[in-house]
Amino acid sequence: MKLLSRLSKPVAVESRYTLEDYAFWAQQAFGSFAFQGSQYPLGVSTTVPPTSAEGIGNNFEAYVSTGLKGNGIVSILESVRLQVFSQARFQWRRRNNGRPGDLFGTAELAQLEIPWPGGTTSDLLMRMLLDADLAGNSFTLKTEMGLQQLRPDWTDIGLDAVGHVSEFIYWPEGQRVRGNAKRYSRESVAHFCPYPDPLAKYRGMSWLTPVLRELQGDTAYTNHKLSFIENAATPNLAVTLKESVTPEQFELFVDSMDQSHTGSSKAGKTLYLAGGADVTVVGADMRQLDFKAVQGAGETRLAAAAGVGSVIAQLSEGMAGSSLNAGNYAASRRRFADVTMRHLWQQAAGALAQIVLPPRSQGSIVELWYDTRDISFLQEDEQDAAQIRTTDAATIRTLLEAGFNPDAAVAFVATSGDLNQLKGQHSGLLSVQLQDPTVTTGVVE
Repeated sequence: MKLLSRLSKPVAVESRYTLEDYAFWAQQAFGSFAFQGSQYPLGVSTTVPPTSAEGIGNNFEAYVSTGLKGNGIVSILESVRLQVFSQARFQWRRRNNGRPGDLFGTAELAQLEIPWPGGTTSDLLMRMLLDADLAGNSFTLKTEMGLQQLRPDWTDIGLDAVGHVSEFIYWPEGQRVRGNAKRYSRESVAHFCPYPDPLAKYRGMSWLTPVLRELQGDTAYTNHKLSFIENAATPNLAVTLKESVTPEQFELFVDSMDQSHTGSSKAGKTLYLAGGADVTVVGADMRQLDFKAVQGAGETRLAAAAGVGSVIAQLSEGMAGSSLNAGNYAASRRRFADVTMRHLWQQAAGALAQIVLPPRSQGSIVELWYDTRDISFLQEDEQDAAQIRTTDAATIRTLLEAGFNPDAAVAFVATSGDLNQLKGQHSGLLSVQLQDPTVTTGVVE
């Protein structure tokens, strides 16, 4: 938490910290750490030798420009997440005795179906997920004109004296100066943060944060590939000249060679040398570097962090060998839907429940929930659910034919096989006909 002294009134806010902040605090707290008998200082600087790769800033704009817009793999993974996530709809769901019930709609849900003029639920979900994925947080403001997305890096979470959320503070254009803050009550803002930041109580973090090095490595490999192609797609060459060559002759030779052989359009040209020049190959080509395997492994780790299987995102490692068989694709699709998407939908429903009023219901609790019945990507899940319902119906029929009370049979299935629901609920009748065994209906001579 930080204290912003420039606010019109003092208020504690939960802000996002940078990697440099974390390193500074660690240095202040511990100073150094020991490893194999040696002491190493903790700080922002490292002993890693400098490279030409540019670091990626730990902020919203950097994640957008360098991640989403600057890296093809991140863009593909985010596209898959958005395309599936945005297909859900919202409904009310009853809970009876703690068990989920039927889905239904009311006029109150219209503000989620048309969040702003010309907008749809799909537009709302896409904006929410983009902010949450790239900034770790999404803030949806409820106004008289509809819903409005607050830019996440311009929004602070105001905390009261005991550390609970009291308000949301929005700074237009990101200008955190006196008189520029707009304050909104916690009841008017839906805060969606599917991945909590362990160092913050309420704020979330981007799924890109743990894999910044993988993202930086993938970008560096892509730049290396482009540079390799621009330099005629051949390994580096070391050209040695005689000692009698003057500096002027050397510069003229270098300029002439660069003009004749640099660039992908000049790949394969014959290299002519004179004056005793000697050429030696330095470095390795793409095959010797095992470029595809190294970059493919990085892509897979990015896909794992995004919760999207390589085969779902059609990455190179997911499109090779046994990964293409139906069983692997089905398992990957099921994992993506059940673990990644359903978690995100549940979190989104919980956040939006803050700004929509649930209908009154006697004898049951009503909650905002997501409806996935019209999502084609999940149709196989619906088939599995239909088979489960068929099995449940067969179980109920078996219990009825065995003489158990109908309500007890339904309760047994609804509670996932709790045998206590059947205790003392037998009718005393036997067989399929459910006839009383103590009554004689007649004797045939």
